[in-house]
Amino acid sequence: MPARLRPTIFAVLLTSTVPVAAAELTVAVASNFVKPLEAMAPVFAAAAGHQLKLSTGATGKFYAQIQRGAPFDVFLSADEKRPALLESEGRTVAGSRFVYAIGRLALWRPEPGQAVRPDMLTADPATRIAIANPKTAPYGAAAEAVIAHLGLTEALKARLVQGENIAQTYQFVATGNAAMGFVAWSQVSRDGAAASGSAWLVPADLHPPIRQSAVILTRAADNPAAHAFAAFLKSEAARKIIQQHGYDTE
Repeated sequence: MPARLRPTIFAVLLTSTVPVAAAELTVAVASNFVKPLEAMAPVFAAAAGHQLKLSTGATGKFYAQIQRGAPFDVFLSADEKRPALLESEGRTVAGSRFVYAIGRLALWRPEPGQAVRPDMLTADPATRIAIANPKTAPYGAAAEAVIAHLGLTEALKARLVQGENIAQTYQFVATGNAAMGFVAWSQVSRDGAAASGSAWLVPADLHPPIRQSAVILTRAADNPAAHAFAAFLKSEAARKIIQQHGYDTE
């Protein structure tokens, strides 16, 4: 994703035959979760009839923007930490925080039908490896933990290419600016296997769990669309879509 300080904004217009008053909902969503959210849009439309306005970017940057008063109603983070901090700072609706998805990490290369193994990280000293910025992107922090667990922190230090978020990290690999990279499994998988390129699904015990939390922000305390959307994310229909996109759920 090319933007640095401003996320990409786009609107998803939802229509419904349900006789409820339509309201606008502004959602800040971590870039790893854009595709599942796009798939959910028509399902949510049929159930609620509200309009979604989505902003995508890095979790850490969204946290900073919300602290400065950014006009978001719901925050879909890629971690638990930032929503919990916002809650402690009094910036969220009490009791609205919950885990909506558990992410998985993959080491990915764009060539299909190729083996991908952790030992390939050091096979060629000229190979560049992409990760998301661990300071702002939870998937980057998870990748950093995997590299440390494998004992490769020093060996890879000079060869890491950092994306601002997981979407940009994916682009680094897809465009050949890095030979391989640690991306979200949801970006490259379908039906439990790599849908594009080749990937190693990183064992979940090699990094802290990527528990992605949602929270309603205080400006949306009286916004019926925000509460309807939070309820929808907990529904079986939403859970099915989330799982189909390579995530685990609680």
